[in-house]
Amino acid sequence: MRLLLVAVFGVMTLRLIQVQEFGNQHYAALSRAQLTQAVSVPPVRGGIYDRNGEVLAETVSRQTVVADPQIITKPAAVAAALSPLLGIPTDTLRSKLTQPSGFVYLAHRVPDAVATTIAKMNLNGINLVPESQRVVPVGRLAQPVVGTVGWDGNGTSGMEYQLQSLLAGKAGTTDILRSPDGVALPSGNRSTPATPGTGVELTLDESVQYVTEQALAAEIIASHATGGTAVIMDVKSGDVLAMANLTSASAASAAGAPAPSGPTSAKPSGAATLTAKVAAAPDTSGATLVAQSDTLPSGVVEAPSNSALTQVYEPGSVFKLVTFSAALADGVITPASTLSVPAALPMGKYTFHDAEQHGTVAMTATQILAQSSNIGTIEVAQGLGETRLLNQISNLGFGKPTGLGVPGESQGLVPGARQWTGTSIGSTPIGQDDAVTAQQVLDAYNSVANGGVFVSPRLIRATVGTGGAVAPAAPSASHRVIDPATNSVLTNMLESVVSTGTGTSAGIDGYTVAGKTGTAQIPSPDHLGYIPGAYIGSFAGFAPAQHPVLSAIVVLDRPTPIYGGAVAAPVFSTIMAYALHHFGIPTTAAATTAASTTAVGGTGSVTVPAGAVTEGP
Repeated sequence: MRLLLVAVFGVMTLRLIQVQEFGNQHYAALSRAQLTQAVSVPPVRGGIYDRNGEVLAETVSRQTVVADPQIITKPAAVAAALSPLLGIPTDTLRSKLTQPSGFVYLAHRVPDAVATTIAKMNLNGINLVPESQRVVPVGRLAQPVVGTVGWDGNGTSGMEYQLQSLLAGKAGTTDILRSPDGVALPSGNRSTPATPGTGVELTLDESVQYVTEQALAAEIIASHATGGTAVIMDVKSGDVLAMANLTSASAASAAGAPAPSGPTSAKPSGAATLTAKVAAAPDTSGATLVAQSDTLPSGVVEAPSNSALTQVYEPGSVFKLVTFSAALADGVITPASTLSVPAALPMGKYTFHDAEQHGTVAMTATQILAQSSNIGTIEVAQGLGETRLLNQISNLGFGKPTGLGVPGESQGLVPGARQWTGTSIGSTPIGQDDAVTAQQVLDAYNSVANGGVFVSPRLIRATVGTGGAVAPAAPSASHRVIDPATNSVLTNMLESVVSTGTGTSAGIDGYTVAGKTGTAQIPSPDHLGYIPGAYIGSFAGFAPAQHPVLSAIVVLDRPTPIYGGAVAAPVFSTIMAYALHHFGIPTTAAATTAASTTAVGGTGSVTVPAGAVTEGP
């Protein structure tokens, strides 16, 4: 028995030594796991800025009010004290303060002044915990481009979604030791710090973006259009300086898009610096706080997506750039080449017409482009041929992604040789049968402005580290698409469109302008053919014409009047004039009484003068 007892005690001693000396860390970990709660520490999301460092979206720390009902002895009194500060009925607060729980939320992300007042009240059981929130100091300016953040702090659209992994950062963790009844226990809490997200500097210029949206919105209202798009680019770098995507409130409502909330506050036109107050009211509905001051006039709202890249349309006459650039390069025509342009051009089951009726007339190639003759353009295309025309369409970037990588971007629809029919040589050269985005059209015109060199558009200018270090993004890729001699001739022809042709309303005092108008029918979604009375009016061009610095496109959906020269060209004049002066571009021509004096922003409406040269489908 003694030997047995000695053996038992010996085994117990060995086991005790094993547990205490060799297995203590294992059992301590088991114990800690039962009492430790791992809490995620969210990272600070990287900010989004314009090219000058102005904040377009950023994450700030707000205080959230929480309560521990188990230690609140007078819930009615506490509810009465907090109700006027939080804007929550006393009965609602009292109900929360009497819940059988040790933790309840009372109000998320309250204003700093409210948080300071509550802290000074020193109410037992009421605490403040930090909570991050996305804010946009400039309201909804460029919202389709910048994007939105959902309630969970993740990007849901635009750059916020596209650059989620870059902006989001990496969450950290911290271990909180609690007793089984929920009481916090003192311990050396282990934690892994969160890694803040990287900020992004866009190529947008806040001031140019604001003026572009204002001018576009004014014309949407004046022409009763359902929406519009306007984009401005730096010719050499491809930087997108403004990208406006707007829709009428009635069209947004019909499409089921939510209307913006909050009061409207108009901003003074031509402001050099644009700021807006962040809403003072507490927001409890999600992670995104949008400033309550809306920069747009009543009746116009930001589009639900970046329409300049996601929506396609038949371009109409702006597409004639493709036909003429290829024909000039291949020697099919010269600016002075004379063609006999009949009143109509039968082709298969269809007959093509010009916008204005005329008999058989002799027109030079320059006049055909300036007056946007459909029949003359088709005759040029017939001399060019199907293969060379299709090659130039691809060469100028149509039917391909722009490289911006925007969520939902369309590369367009360009029928290849297999899809061509007997009338394609008539419809394609004048901008029918193709579906393109506004950015693709601008890229083609920007190539002419850039001396015949295609430069990919760019929306990201740099990344911004946590310490404020700025790392420039890679420059845009470029390649030649038009030889210099042809490009110089084509520029002169496009300049005649504005000086004497259908684009006179795009003129700007003190600057020469080159570009092209477009008016296109809208295809029916239900059957072959077009929607009666539905048109797209557009203008694309650049300035100064002989030494281009900026290029731009304006597209209006279902305007009245329908002509791009009447509705889109004046908007181009307004935004281009502002941008040229904003960036200090010297004047290149004598001041004139240009048609731009009646552009939007001046009178807010445009009419077609009697006898004016117009172009159409």
